[in-house]
Amino acid sequence: MTRRTILREVTCEGVALHAGCRVRAALLPATAGQGIVFRRSDLGGTQIPARYDRVRETRLGTVISEGPASVGVIEHVMAAIFGAGIDDLIVSLDGPEPPILDGDALCWLELLDQAGVAEQTGTRLALRLLRPVEVVRGDASAALVPSDLFILDFEIHFDSPVVGTQHLVWQFSPGTFRHDIAPARTFGFTHELEALRAAGLARGASLANTLAIGDSCLVNPGKVRFPDEFVRHKILDAMGDLALAGAAFIARFEGRRSGHALNNALVRAVFAEAENYEMVELS
Repeated sequence: MTRRTILREVTCEGVALHAGCRVRAALLPATAGQGIVFRRSDLGGTQIPARYDRVRETRLGTVISEGPASVGVIEHVMAAIFGAGIDDLIVSLDGPEPPILDGDALCWLELLDQAGVAEQTGTRLALRLLRPVEVVRGDASAALVPSDLFILDFEIHFDSPVVGTQHLVWQFSPGTFRHDIAPARTFGFTHELEALRAAGLARGASLANTLAIGDSCLVNPGKVRFPDEFVRHKILDAMGDLALAGAAFIARFEGRRSGHALNNALVRAVFAEAENYEMVELS
């Protein structure tokens, strides 16, 4: 299977989830072997490879950096790129984050649809787990274990009657990603909003792009797409974080209350020992 990029440039514009400013994003074709790269067009074109070892911050979003330049909340875009099977791509931004758009990955997947797919030279690679790798922090854990397929097994628990405990075991394919995971929106708790905005976060969050969880009910229930949307979005986030490995996966991911920090720690742990994995060609 050959590497893939997009046929033509496509653009969109919207508000950044945390910064709250308007951001214009352009997805551009990239040369074979370049991988996924974020470009800060407002900072002289500084480019940041979308790699696990460039992750600088993981509070309420995955942030990658190159020197003083950074791009935050990349997980939704990365999940869409991963789900679409794109290997080489430039994501150009004139601000600190991609626009949040609809709070999901489907909007980015549809933008990639508009761009079309171009086959390139070089072979697509997948990371195959050879032995289990796990990271644990308190009551949260994330693991990758050997499997013949890419499966995500995720369980979340929040002390909220709206969320409670949700558990989903899901097998990846481009089609199931589009229908089962990509439409799941991000979510947040209304009682945390004031403190987040005081800290310079969630300034672009709204009832249009975020499922707002109140004390006893969902504030915007008309935006719900799945009865278990919260765990589906956590799977979406995990896919975006795992995509920073720079390859497809042949493994089973098992997350228990895992977030961006633990997801990134897991990828780092996999690459820390060569005996954990092998890179294989996708046929």
